[in-house]
Amino acid sequence: MSPKNTICLWYTGEALQAAQFYAKTFPDSHVGAVHYAPGDYPDGKQGDVLLVEFTVAGVVCIGLNGGPHFTHNESFSFQIATDDQEETDRLWNAIVGNGGQESACGWCKDRWGISWQITPRVLMQAVSGAYGAAAAQRAYAAMMDMRKIDIAAIEAAVQG
Repeated sequence: MSPKNTICLWYTGEALQAAQFYAKTFPDSHVGAVHYAPGDYPDGKQGDVLLVEFTVAGVVCIGLNGGPHFTHNESFSFQIATDDQEETDRLWNAIVGNGGQESACGWCKDRWGISWQITPRVLMQAVSGAYGAAAAQRAYAAMMDMRKIDIAAIEAAVQG
């Protein structure tokens, strides 16, 4: 039975490749059914991959090979919570090293244009004030100068 709400991500012919990348990169991820076009459509032919069902870190998605008419932007992103620097580095490097690009404050974009926030849990605790307002300000200021989040630097900022 399919879920009531599914995220639909638009791709230009590479929905299956994206789903396979996410499945091998993120825990609790997999590729489900692949649906082929029953007839020609504006950006593809009968028999092309049209839809791909997949899950990314527990979030159910559909990849639609709809063509170049709509592109992704930073107003939508996946935020992935990480537990340590090794996990943060692994996920960041997988995305950026596979044709993606770095951005600021733990954000990066994969080669298909999907934005990701690779966010250590300690950063979220720090900036939410779990260690006090002054520590939150210091951690936030440290984060603002980062691309990939450096957990040791966040922890040092929290300590003052």
